[in-house]
Amino acid sequence: MRISLVSEHASPLAAIGGVDAGGQNVHVAALAAGLAARGHDVTVHTRRDDVALPDEVVTQDGYRVRHVAAGPPENLPKDDLLRHMPDFASALRRQWSAARPDLVHAHFWMSGLAAVAAAGDVPVLQTFHALGSVKRRHQGAADTSPPQRVQLERALCRTVRHVVATCSDEVFELRRLGLSHERVTIVPCGVDTEVFSPQGPVAPRTPGRQRLLVLGRLVERKGQDDAVRALAVVPGAELVVVGGPPRDELDRDPEVRRLRAVAAGAGVAERLRFTGAVARTDVPAWIRSADVVLAVPWYEPFGITPLEAMACGRPVVATAVGGLVDSVADGVTGDLVPPRDPVALGAVLAALLADDARRAAYGAAGVRRARSRYRWARVAADTEAVYGQVLGSPAVAENRVTRPVEAAR
Repeated sequence: MRISLVSEHASPLAAIGGVDAGGQNVHVAALAAGLAARGHDVTVHTRRDDVALPDEVVTQDGYRVRHVAAGPPENLPKDDLLRHMPDFASALRRQWSAARPDLVHAHFWMSGLAAVAAAGDVPVLQTFHALGSVKRRHQGAADTSPPQRVQLERALCRTVRHVVATCSDEVFELRRLGLSHERVTIVPCGVDTEVFSPQGPVAPRTPGRQRLLVLGRLVERKGQDDAVRALAVVPGAELVVVGGPPRDELDRDPEVRRLRAVAAGAGVAERLRFTGAVARTDVPAWIRSADVVLAVPWYEPFGITPLEAMACGRPVVATAVGGLVDSVADGVTGDLVPPRDPVALGAVLAALLADDARRAAYGAAGVRRARSRYRWARVAADTEAVYGQVLGSPAVAENRVTRPVEAAR
């Protein structure tokens, strides 16, 4: 098949760890590589955010990345991109008229708007990665999404051919938006089990201390402040925060400064450590250095970090939200805790850090679960199966035209 993946703000070539660069970038890159490995002709379309970027990059994994001109060629917050989606759609329409894809798979809601507007009679599939209704519920007035986001996501549920959801919690939310059950399939995010494995380099440890580790973007909803407060209950441990701005910019970063203030207030400042941004190739070594990996967001559409930790044989403590409920087997590969409850988190961490045998059992079970359920090769194969199902079935929506993206004007 000739497959076009659309990922308007999350380039598969981007460095991971910025405010708008995380799991979606990893997902799109790995899916594109997996589909290319299965013999498909794969192109990822993403917005040009740097004037120096070439029009097209052919990756070593066998897929192409095309940089689409839509808005100024500079880094913009993703919540500011909606007004540029008509231009993004126009560019896609020109590209697809010259080389028609068999199928388009849009990633994130704004990508879906542009894809539907540009695709004509080409089937469009949608993966949301996050839903505005969930974000609004948890962030309230702090939600910076465009006010029409939920309305436009509901329209996408009517107009795309099929939705590929990443977890069961997302299916529930999609049903509330009006999506019928026969038009959604769950295919989870994945993990590279060759890169993330128990064997390999280990980052240096602090002598005499157990290590807790959180990994990913430094944004408030990721719950790093709850992990900091939980340190007060585990006096023998340090917390290492992997990710965020480059190391030489840590002191100027507002979220780092906020977390340091939280640590000072909790009396744990000397046991909190920030690495700053690390190369993707160094992430497994940091994970292997941890006694326990934490994933404690307020909410989480899916969450790749627990998969990476499990694949490395490390036990996970995660909040019981979103996709984490699917990926972390409670009492088998880790422990689930209530969100935004540092006292409960601390109690669970203290018990787990005191039980070497349970940590080892969780780690071994995590490796088995990651390899059997979440390998990217399986994710690509399962996604390919959905593509085949869609291409073999008639269109289910009558209004597959440009209506949703017009609302962006």
